[in-house]
Amino acid sequence: MHKHSWITLSQIDPRALYLQVIEQIQRRVAVGDLAPGTELPSIRQLAADLSVSVITIKRAYLELEREGTIITRQGKGSVVSDHPGLQSSIAQRELDEHLNQAAQLGSLLGLSKTEMQRRIADAYEKSQRKQR
Repeated sequence: MHKHSWITLSQIDPRALYLQVIEQIQRRVAVGDLAPGTELPSIRQLAADLSVSVITIKRAYLELEREGTIITRQGKGSVVSDHPGLQSSIAQRELDEHLNQAAQLGSLLGLSKTEMQRRIADAYEKSQRKQR
């Protein structure tokens, strides 16, 4: 496992390292840990800190820029985008991914749509009770 102050990469995770970097930066933006305008480490610095290739971090940053999560300015580095609704948009995408995974698992287990809806409703109710 390699660590930066806010990124943890795992060699056991089946996902490519650049995807792990993307996910963790997006999650930090979604929860507000990385506010708009926050400077990110340079590609070279983050690669060195995480003991990965520059190409890995460059690929992650390019994808994050393509998705609008970060803005990169030549010679000035990368910062979190100040695009309105970015935080919410990332959180919504993450929720959709988790729901898709839950639906696929439910299907593999042979659960009906009604059973899946009931289970999601139950999980939602439990989370609401915990927040109170």
